[in-house]
Amino acid sequence: MIEAITKVNSFINGLVWGWPALILLGFVGVLMTCMTKFFQLSHFKHWVKNTIGAIFGDKHVTKHTEDKSISQFQSLCTALAATVGTGNIVGVAGAIAVGGPGAVFWMWLIAFFGMMTNYSENVLGILYRRRNDKGEWCGGAMYYLRDGLGGKKGCKTIGAVLAVLFSCFCLLASFGIGNMSQVNSMVSNVHTAFGIPTLVTGIILFLAVGLVILGGLKRIAAMTEKIVPFMVIAYLIGTLVIIFLHIKTVPAVFVSIFKGAFALKSAAGGVVGSGIALAMQMGMKRGVFSNEAGLGSSVMVHSSSNVKEPVRQGMWGIFEVFADTIVVCTLTALTILSSGAVDLGSGQLTAEAAEIGSNSLMSYAFSQTFGKPGAWFIALAILLFAYSTVLGWSHYGSTACEYLFGTKSVTVYRVIFVVIVLAGSVMEAQLAWDISDTFNGLMMLPNLIGVLVLSPQVMKCTQNYVDRRLHHKKVKPILSMFPDIQAEQEKGLSEDE
Repeated sequence: MIEAITKVNSFINGLVWGWPALILLGFVGVLMTCMTKFFQLSHFKHWVKNTIGAIFGDKHVTKHTEDKSISQFQSLCTALAATVGTGNIVGVAGAIAVGGPGAVFWMWLIAFFGMMTNYSENVLGILYRRRNDKGEWCGGAMYYLRDGLGGKKGCKTIGAVLAVLFSCFCLLASFGIGNMSQVNSMVSNVHTAFGIPTLVTGIILFLAVGLVILGGLKRIAAMTEKIVPFMVIAYLIGTLVIIFLHIKTVPAVFVSIFKGAFALKSAAGGVVGSGIALAMQMGMKRGVFSNEAGLGSSVMVHSSSNVKEPVRQGMWGIFEVFADTIVVCTLTALTILSSGAVDLGSGQLTAEAAEIGSNSLMSYAFSQTFGKPGAWFIALAILLFAYSTVLGWSHYGSTACEYLFGTKSVTVYRVIFVVIVLAGSVMEAQLAWDISDTFNGLMMLPNLIGVLVLSPQVMKCTQNYVDRRLHHKKVKPILSMFPDIQAEQEKGLSEDE
């Protein structure tokens, strides 16, 4: 049975993560960057001030709401909970092991353009979101595919079909990237570090996940708001200590990254030209797995925010990718490459590092500096990262389930999701990751089609915001594509001001 699943998954994975899909992913990011006039660079100071900077000075960003929405900071933490996961540790290590140090360069590049892909998804998510029968905001790729793409002349059917396909793929992906692969990484690392049986850890996770997600989005957001800042800061401090202790090797690390990105042969040898191709493919795949830009996933929680300006939430999307890949993934890569786990000349893993496997490279790097406590630290970091990812992705799956089957189906989905945690704890590691990659790609394709078709709307909304907020022109704000919601948000915007 497992062998059959592996063969089918390998075939589908080869299709959805082939070069045409990766080119489409890069093209959409480049297009949105150009259409918004390189917003992530030209308005760098503005989006930093209105995201991470606003946490310390704008009560509207962090204030808890009494209605069914969540705060902008909670939406960011829940989104980061879903993105800052094992992909930032195990995924980066796997990319380096297979694609060499050069994979890091391509991870950076896809993240730079991915900032504007994620921005565009969030802008569209707010523009096309609606309230459900409980008064909760519901938004995501399925909504802008149905109402945005489907609203184009002659596109009603294709929009509806793509919305359903995206929701189905998201539902399945929530069990892969958002559950099995995360749980599998947790239990294997805890077993390696502390010797605790995988099934025991799986049962504990089963209870810990169930207690939170069965309480709904409010409880998930409240938990991630507490976990995410602590776990990210603690992890960054640990990596910075190791990098500082190996500061003399950092220049050589950067040389190996740029050299490896354009090497004609891969780190493991092979035909001429295979080096660039493999580094590019692994960097892009693991980069997207980490930050999820282009998947249309995080927009589902960003759309639940109490924000009124679509561009404001879009800027949180830029920061999300920046924090996840440019900061966290980069520090992971620098830690591994400076620790001696990789021969910087050839780009290959050292014999000792190759023996322990790519999944344990960060444990190796930390234990080289801190001894056994270093391996314990990484095991706990993966535990927190993956646990928070499971919480975040449970909301994505709930949103897809609600779109497909209605509000009453969400409770059933959440129960099944919790049960799948046990399955993830005993599944073969490589298969869990491969299935996650496949579902990621299947989600990505309909979402990118939607972003591509609706790109003029993103550009128009962005220009409207820049005119009003930065150039102080008196023009009517674009807050929603639905007249009733537009009027409601305009009233709320004027009250906030």
